[in-house]
Amino acid sequence: MYLPKLESLHDFESEAPELGWYNLSPQSSKFPSTRFMGSKEQLLEPIWRAVGQFSPQKVLDICSGSGVVGYMLKSQGCEVVSNDQMTMATTIANALIANSSTQLSKSEIESLSSGETADGMIWSIYQDLYYDEADVRFLDFARLAINRLSGHKRSLARAALIRACLKRRPRGIFTYTGRRYDDGRKDLQVSLRDHFRLACEKLSEAVFDNGRESQVTKIDLSEQLPAVDVDVVYMDPPYYSPLSDNHYVRRYHFTEAIARDWDGIEIQERTKTKKFKNYANPFAKELSCAQTIERVLDGYRKVPVILSYSSNSLPNASAIKRIVERHGRHCTIREVDHRYSFANQANAKQPVRNKVKELLFIAE
Repeated sequence: MYLPKLESLHDFESEAPELGWYNLSPQSSKFPSTRFMGSKEQLLEPIWRAVGQFSPQKVLDICSGSGVVGYMLKSQGCEVVSNDQMTMATTIANALIANSSTQLSKSEIESLSSGETADGMIWSIYQDLYYDEADVRFLDFARLAINRLSGHKRSLARAALIRACLKRRPRGIFTYTGRRYDDGRKDLQVSLRDHFRLACEKLSEAVFDNGRESQVTKIDLSEQLPAVDVDVVYMDPPYYSPLSDNHYVRRYHFTEAIARDWDGIEIQERTKTKKFKNYANPFAKELSCAQTIERVLDGYRKVPVILSYSSNSLPNASAIKRIVERHGRHCTIREVDHRYSFANQANAKQPVRNKVKELLFIAE
């Protein structure tokens, strides 16, 4: 596949010591590590070098996902608008990005994690599909206890429960039932209750105030764009490939249901996983991906747009470059070596080609 000539990240790095702004704040490392699919946890430095060169005061993270980039931007002193279609993503953003001071005390964490409920709602739907009975009894208790909270405390506790469920689950996804991918790792030996306690502590410790008021929006990009005035837009959409789907709801339907407290969710009872219908996905096809990128470029035409994309996804790099230039913008492309480790590589029937280039398109 033909790729346009790319600028090496090392060229950019050679300038960075003289510029001074490229260093990440130590605060950014306090974001609790995540197993969220496509998380940019390992790419924060090159992302900041792309964003920070514009000295932004206010940044729109238009597909916030795990929240790690938005948290990094907040750590760098930016006001952040964190947007995502998924409620689990906006829950995390409300807990750590919009929240500047609220934490869960030790006594509150103990109260939230000290009980269990027999034959509760979660057990009645999922029984032992994903967790054993003790874990589900705790989940049913925690759900009701969290509902008694409000504001950022509720967001923190729900985000902690989501994190606990992902860490307790083999591969961290809900596209299968049972525990057949249990590889014996330590996280899988820890109860959901203990994962939750630890998550509450880690998320509370990560709360900080950067002196700005960040906000969270929940806009479906297939319908509209966030109506905000910002200095830079950072876009990390679900990457499209004809070899696999990029529907996050299919992988995370259980934790998305937790985030929504099952409000408005219609379980597809005939499915083994008891999932619910995927949301509209403007990145589900190559054409709609291209169209959505164009709408973002057009909607925020007065400010730089920085797009994260993978070299093995579609549209390819040369197509995205043409889109950017068709909108009258200069396009710089920086590449970063990156390996996504998500599937169980040892058990894959065919080699998983996950050593790719992460591409940062800078549209000015």
